[in-house]
Amino acid sequence: MTIGTRMHQCLTSLEGAIADLKSFALETQDKIAQKQFTDYANQLENIAQGLKGRINYIESQEPQYKVYQQAQQQR
Repeated sequence: MTIGTRMHQCLTSLEGAIADLKSFALETQDKIAQKQFTDYANQLENIAQGLKGRINYIESQEPQYKVYQQAQQQR
């Protein structure tokens, strides 16, 4: 498995965790818990943005790591 594939998997996992945390915030009635879940989601969004930037940089430097474009071209 290439680093490009692993980074995209990590990003997908982060996006799933963000969605879960936002869902938890909506499902609870506890205002403190809502704020905590929202804060956690925001922190993960910042991390995901940083990772996206890194992925874009790597893909611009090493085109063979363009995982999603390669998958679409094979179809």
